[in-house]
Amino acid sequence: MISSKINNLSRSVLVIAGSDPSGGAGIQADLKTLTSLGIYGMTAITALTVQNTKGVSDIHEVPIDIVKKQIKACLSDINTNTIKIGMMHDAELIMGIYEALENENVIKNHTTKIILDPVMVAKGGHKLLKIDAIDALKLFIKKSNPILTPNIPEAEILTDIKIKNVSDMEKAGKIILKLGASNVILKGGHLEEEEITDVLIDYKGSYKIKTIKTITNNTHGTGCTMASALSAGIAKSFEIKDAFKMAHSYVNKAIASAPNFGNGNGPINHCHSINTFQY
Repeated sequence: MISSKINNLSRSVLVIAGSDPSGGAGIQADLKTLTSLGIYGMTAITALTVQNTKGVSDIHEVPIDIVKKQIKACLSDINTNTIKIGMMHDAELIMGIYEALENENVIKNHTTKIILDPVMVAKGGHKLLKIDAIDALKLFIKKSNPILTPNIPEAEILTDIKIKNVSDMEKAGKIILKLGASNVILKGGHLEEEEITDVLIDYKGSYKIKTIKTITNNTHGTGCTMASALSAGIAKSFEIKDAFKMAHSYVNKAIASAPNFGNGNGPINHCHSINTFQY
């Protein structure tokens, strides 16, 4: 006799992002996170990367028409509660994704929340967003009003200000709101402080979560994971603050239980919340 606890998958998220063959970031991290949190995940892959814990060595861009068809295939058949967007490497792709979402009435009706993780640079320093695509990204934000989840380097690019402390983070968040974001979750891990502060900024003010910084190399894919965990909470109809708290807790536990794989920036443990099957 086989007994197990199986989540009732009644909510779904469409992830539009790049692939990481080593499993720590990108689509692979997104699907692990969503599954761990009881969400049905679908994907539209924007790029195939060649990467591992030591960095990105090559990128194969998926033709834009195929990306758009993937989006249509999912949205025209299976309902999605939330859309999470990660790696969009150039301006043409960004606007192609916007057109695909607009054609499926995602932009117009505003009933499906969009979480945008503005992936720009990989952990190893490889640029994942072309410089001339930044204006297109800002236009996408203005038109789609997503929840934005940048880290500090990404927020600096979007705002043209240098972020040195938490006060600067709040200032940058307010600027990003003016770009069109509905909410901003700005991650503070790049500040050289013993305590990490992540900040949720909206038009009502800000809400901070502080944790002691863990000294570890196992942080590959934390940005993707945070945004996907947030997407799971939003898909379950959590209020933004509660989704933020849940995602923050999930990522911290994933870092704390990391499997120590690889010779560079190792992956985190996306499976820590999954119930163990009993046979």
